[in-house]
Amino acid sequence: MKTIELDGSHGEGGGQILRTALSLSCMTGHALKLYNIRTGRKKPGLMPQHITCVHAASEISNAEIKGAEAGSTELIFVPGKTMPGNYIFDIKTAGSCTLVFQTLLPPLMLGGKPSTVTIKGGTHVPLSPTYHYLADVLFPMLRKIDVSVDSAIDKYGFYPEGGGEVSFTVHPASQVKGLDVSERGALTALYGYSAVSHLPVQIALRQKNAMEQKVTSFHADIHIMNVESPGAGTFTFLAAQYKNTVAGFSSIGKKGKPAEKVGAVTAEAFLDFHHTSAAVDLHLADQIVLYLSLSREDSSFTTSCITEHLLTNLWVIKQFMDIHYEVEGQLNSEGRIKIYRS
Repeated sequence: MKTIELDGSHGEGGGQILRTALSLSCMTGHALKLYNIRTGRKKPGLMPQHITCVHAASEISNAEIKGAEAGSTELIFVPGKTMPGNYIFDIKTAGSCTLVFQTLLPPLMLGGKPSTVTIKGGTHVPLSPTYHYLADVLFPMLRKIDVSVDSAIDKYGFYPEGGGEVSFTVHPASQVKGLDVSERGALTALYGYSAVSHLPVQIALRQKNAMEQKVTSFHADIHIMNVESPGAGTFTFLAAQYKNTVAGFSSIGKKGKPAEKVGAVTAEAFLDFHHTSAAVDLHLADQIVLYLSLSREDSSFTTSCITEHLLTNLWVIKQFMDIHYEVEGQLNSEGRIKIYRS
């Protein structure tokens, strides 16, 4: 075992450094020393969602941890062996369920046996992928590289109440294939949701109408949902299925934000992506690179935007894994990512 020391203020400097490093620590067996955690944020250090990630990673790997307290800017994580099993984690706030699961999936899928993971918290909250992004975009794309996850949402959770509940079944991956997707191909379907909870369903209809007005030429199939949640909330989501790939776009409602704005933001994000030539949307790009780094095959994909988030994630992966990567293109513009071993 060796210890990987990482500066948590590197690059984007957010919680993704922590989550990716925890995943890789569990997978490689290398101890992790992370310092300057989120020091550039308005509230520096670990927040409840990050602490849940640490304790969840510790539970699946029987790790020793030091520094997993609110506001801590330094963490030591020494993993044992990752064990598949049945796990339940409760964030106890509206912290993102999907970001906690993002930490656990890579090590659990290599565990040799199926695992089930139930997470309670926020399912559709700002600054994180929604449950539907994972279910309709990430998981279908992971199946292309032989990573299989089943999921269900039992209760929705919005900010600030949280209280949502999602469950995942992680199937063991014997090997991870590479991904070569330079061209997305023709658009084959565009569908989505406009949802409300504890609010008039008319709001969902207004959100839907705003989306449809933006994408009139694409024949979008948008369903209105009145969902169960402890608190009030709204969201919109669009999934764009192309011949070779899937992309996803979301917007979360909040007090004072017109329903029309919630719908328009989602539709405009789809249009912005569709007007590029890229195969992978900017959020999928930074999420999928960790899985591609596990493959012995070369990978290459085009993305609609090279983000600081993506570059930071590649940097973290490189600290743990014997891989090489190339970035063709400029920050905040279209480009191509290549990942290979030699």
